[in-house]
Amino acid sequence: MTRLALPLSEERHGHSGRLDEAWRHRIFYLFVAPFAALTILFGIWPILLSIQVSFTASASALKPSPVYVGLANYASVLADPIFLASLARTLLYTALSVVANLAFALAFATLLDSTLLKRGNLFFRLAIFLPVVTPDVAGYVVWRWLYDRSFGAINAGLELIGLPAFGGLSSPNTALLAVLIAELWHHAGFYVIIFLANLSIRDKALEEAAHIDGATTWQRWRYVILPQLRPALLINTVYALIQFLKTFTVVVVMTKGGPSDQTNFVSYYAYQLFDQGRYGEATAMASILFAIVIGISLTAFRIGDRRQP
Repeated sequence: MTRLALPLSEERHGHSGRLDEAWRHRIFYLFVAPFAALTILFGIWPILLSIQVSFTASASALKPSPVYVGLANYASVLADPIFLASLARTLLYTALSVVANLAFALAFATLLDSTLLKRGNLFFRLAIFLPVVTPDVAGYVVWRWLYDRSFGAINAGLELIGLPAFGGLSSPNTALLAVLIAELWHHAGFYVIIFLANLSIRDKALEEAAHIDGATTWQRWRYVILPQLRPALLINTVYALIQFLKTFTVVVVMTKGGPSDQTNFVSYYAYQLFDQGRYGEATAMASILFAIVIGISLTAFRIGDRRQP
């Protein structure tokens, strides 16, 4: 009896275990289904619809039976010198913004993690993160006032210490820099938090061993701490690339693409075409920008994965 009962009980237990696992999978999919449906409805579907519109004539793009024109809109966009200039400007601005934001965030996070800011550490953490949760439109309006050449606080301060005025948003030579500074103020705190999270879980025993071996502070940071920050660097780099390639709000609030088109990025130029009723060309621009964002992001992920130890 014992020899027969034991295998039977094990078989029943195994069968019930498989049933429990099947039910767990069903419950998981039941909870995930609403979020998946919302993602498809509000995320993927608008993208697919936009791509579809990019193949239609602008005059019939929003009609029930649009006229399809193939790649004509893409050919028109790629032959547009304003688009090509805005694309080059977008790529340049993205590169400068990613480097500036990540360099500042990494330096500030390292400072917060050190003993140099032991007093007031919480204050500085709150201060750097506060712009992230500040409404971007309100923040950029304040920056527009700060940059004003007549009554702006920045030029008033420069005049007080005897320095020449900063061109800010009114000069083609400084408008891009002015926008970059405003966006750095708004976004850098997010990257600081990611770096701090990675710093909090690093292996400090490696630093102690390097210190015992006579490594300097710079050597410990360069060869011990920085390699452990690769996950945070990858996440921040990809997020920043996506963020700055589609820069839009700061341009609408502060410059409207000026002066002399020096802040006219692809996203804002596409918006202008939408406003003119050129839906086919505008969505073609949006589709090209979307493809660039996806391509650069995937490339960054692949490079990051290869460099992981």
